[in-house]
Amino acid sequence: QVQLVESGGGLVQAGGSLRLSCAASGSIFSLNDMGWLRQAPGKQRELVASITSGGSTYYLDSVKGRFTISRDNAKNTVYLQMNSLKPEDTAVYYCNARGLTIPSSPFDDWGQGTQVTVSS
Repeated sequence: QVQLVESGGGLVQAGGSLRLSCAASGSIFSLNDMGWLRQAPGKQRELVASITSGGSTYYLDSVKGRFTISRDNAKNTVYLQMNSLKPEDTAVYYCNARGLTIPSSPFDDWGQGTQVTVSS
């Protein structure tokens, strides 16, 4: 079993910043791709950013230049630094992680979600 615990959401004014964290724990053999997805009311869940174990990153076009994803492999933690936040960034943000458990079973797990609200 792998658990993902998110933190760092909240309410911020437009132009402000927030930093999300997601710590993975449990019987982890290897942690491969980690990412953040978000879902706004009435909209589909979308991939915001992801990072591989080697550090390669992907960003949704609308967040490029404003958001930065990073990870600390020693702590099994992924971060999302969000700057210049806009009201349209308001959503529940979910952490996702893929890898292998001990012994060698693949996992693809999600965090519980953290609310990010950006006021105009």
